[in-house]
Amino acid sequence: MNIAARIGEILIANATTSADAIKQIHTVCSSYGLHYVHVSITVNTITLNTIIGVDKRIPVNVVRVVTMISENYHKLQEVDRLIRSIRSGATPPEMAEKILDEIDNSPIPYRNVRNLAGWSVMGFFIAMLLGGDLLMMVFGGLTAFLIMGFSKLLSRGGLPAFFHNVIGGFLATMPAAIAYDFSASIGRSINPSQLIATGLIVLLAGLTLVQSLLDGVTGSMVNASARFFQAMLGTGGIVAGVAVGVSVSNLVGMPLPPVELLPADAAYSNGWLTTFGGAMAAAAFAVCCFAERSAVILSFITAATGSLIFYLVLTPLGAGRLLAITACSLAVGLAGGLISRRFLINPVITAVAGVTPFLPGSWIYRGMYALMNEQLLLGMMNLLTAIGTCLALAGGVVFGEWMARRIRAPQLYVPYEAFKRAGRLTFQQIRRVRRRR
Repeated sequence: MNIAARIGEILIANATTSADAIKQIHTVCSSYGLHYVHVSITVNTITLNTIIGVDKRIPVNVVRVVTMISENYHKLQEVDRLIRSIRSGATPPEMAEKILDEIDNSPIPYRNVRNLAGWSVMGFFIAMLLGGDLLMMVFGGLTAFLIMGFSKLLSRGGLPAFFHNVIGGFLATMPAAIAYDFSASIGRSINPSQLIATGLIVLLAGLTLVQSLLDGVTGSMVNASARFFQAMLGTGGIVAGVAVGVSVSNLVGMPLPPVELLPADAAYSNGWLTTFGGAMAAAAFAVCCFAERSAVILSFITAATGSLIFYLVLTPLGAGRLLAITACSLAVGLAGGLISRRFLINPVITAVAGVTPFLPGSWIYRGMYALMNEQLLLGMMNLLTAIGTCLALAGGVVFGEWMARRIRAPQLYVPYEAFKRAGRLTFQQIRRVRRRR
């Protein structure tokens, strides 16, 4: 039970839904012969209960608390391998405890330079997806590098995550104001709202907004409510930081133009190029979460599948945005589930990375801008559109993974059913032979 609880702790800490974590905990317990275990996950607390003994029944409880939420896909992949090994009967409990100790004490796979480079590449291609040209893509990469670099510096001092988001929102706004003023001085034109939206998507990728809705869709309402409130608090910090950045830019003489007056045409309208950009953004996010090379490649393929459907199939047909995003997330969940099971990769990695290019950063900025300018109806409509987009992403991913499980589900051996079939056939034949004798 302690081994299963420790495995569940690592799963919950790396954005696995509560329903999937409970199933994995049951799998580990059943593999070691403990079939009747009650498992409960409430926010960050994992509780296991069972009763041992025949004449004197003794209850046994194991409680584990998830102390830190950090997306480290390297640890997630190691735990996934351990679960598969335990399920196959190749790892005894003593060896499993030793492997878990090594996983808990293992350092990050690579240094912060590579991690920050991944965030920069992600910001570079997210800016392209939002319609930016090469100059804005470069500024998008620099903005992402600046945001996450300051976040790593602040995390060393134990500053709460809310203030990380406030500072991140401020840093997403000020480079946009500087870039807008600089481009005007050299005779170029960039869209600062798209640059701010790039920074917001980088910040939203580290929040649990989509993960909280995944918990809600899979039936874990208490955990979904807690994660959703946490995500809303983080989003509120981002909005506050953006508001401070807009005010400071006005004070220093670099005001941002109104959102409604900015051009919305994309600099790169080629569907194949935007598909490649979405896939590269997803792969870069997988690198940011310390994923292994195979997981990064599969994240690229999964996101490319969803982006191809969005940019080359549904958008030319005139499909609505929510419908197109739902279909793309379904494709991400289905393709990621099938490919992940084929190459022994945890589906959480491909799912979270695959939906990253579709996060509604621009809608959140437009909603916040409208609320700041006393346009309450327009602001609430944009924010509700952002929440609806996240819900479409979560619902599509869950349904796609459900389809993947049905397509590649392992063949289960049910002893009782096999015994009944043997009784109807084999035992009747034996009786007939005896009667003839």
